[in-house]
Amino acid sequence: MSFKRFTLFFFVAALLFLAACGSGNADGAGDSESDNNEELSGNIAIDGSGTVYPLMARLAEDYMINEQQGVSVEVSRAGTSAGFKKFLDENGTDFNDASREIKEEEQAKADELGIEVQELKVALDGLTIVTHPDNDWATELTPEQVQGIFLGDYTKWSDIDDSWPNEDIKTYGPNENHGTYEFFYEEILEEQDLVEGIDLQQDYSTLVTLISEDKNAIGFFGFGYYQSNQDTINAVSIDFGEGAIEPSLDTIAEDGPYADYTRPVFTYLNVNHAQEKPEVLDYAKYVLENTNNVAGETGFAPIPDEEVQSQMEVLEGIE
Repeated sequence: MSFKRFTLFFFVAALLFLAACGSGNADGAGDSESDNNEELSGNIAIDGSGTVYPLMARLAEDYMINEQQGVSVEVSRAGTSAGFKKFLDENGTDFNDASREIKEEEQAKADELGIEVQELKVALDGLTIVTHPDNDWATELTPEQVQGIFLGDYTKWSDIDDSWPNEDIKTYGPNENHGTYEFFYEEILEEQDLVEGIDLQQDYSTLVTLISEDKNAIGFFGFGYYQSNQDTINAVSIDFGEGAIEPSLDTIAEDGPYADYTRPVFTYLNVNHAQEKPEVLDYAKYVLENTNNVAGETGFAPIPDEEVQSQMEVLEGIE
């Protein structure tokens, strides 16, 4: 081989070697990214709030499709209180979604079982009073009138305003398994008993159907179920003293115009499970990182970024 051919051969070989190194570095970068986003497997069990269900179901679907295809996330909706019973068990669920804070007796049960519980605030919900789409009279109510309806002080629409129909008011709501029922009873009715004969349901879709088929119906549930059924039910605007406020993603806020009917919603994490199963902790972080991105699409207002960050710091400390 001549010197020139040897030089050319050496030069080409060197280029091929460098190209191979470059390719190897690119693959290495991919491996590093994969290491940082470790492929996980396993099962995650979530139950609890029917109100929070649409948000958590959306996050679970996105997580399984886009983040960890080897992890199965099962989301159920027994209701906040019923969900806590499943969560606070020796072989309980990994998360419990809740439309209220954990109760003292529930926390005591967790302590008794040695379950460390971490509350994660995920969004803001606006309690929404809804009516039949043909109800063109009770479009605005005061909190006192809402109380009167659901306490039974008013039995006919004309009891509120004599220009309204002389028809019996039919009341509807979620049953005692739901945090929404408890929020309504404790915060809106100030722990006074709901009107006798109110139709309380376990399933929110059933509530929507019943109200949409009863012209004299009035009910309550989270804003998300109104938002996804606006073609079949109406939302009542509430006058808190400075004019009627319609529930919306713009008005629902803890310091906004709909504040009196605004409440935070949560998911509760079993920290013991998060320490034992990396997929549980990974999913908890995913929820916080992504909840504000999809909250509005599922009928919730977002929480402040600083609250997300402070909760993320708590999760980072779980080992």
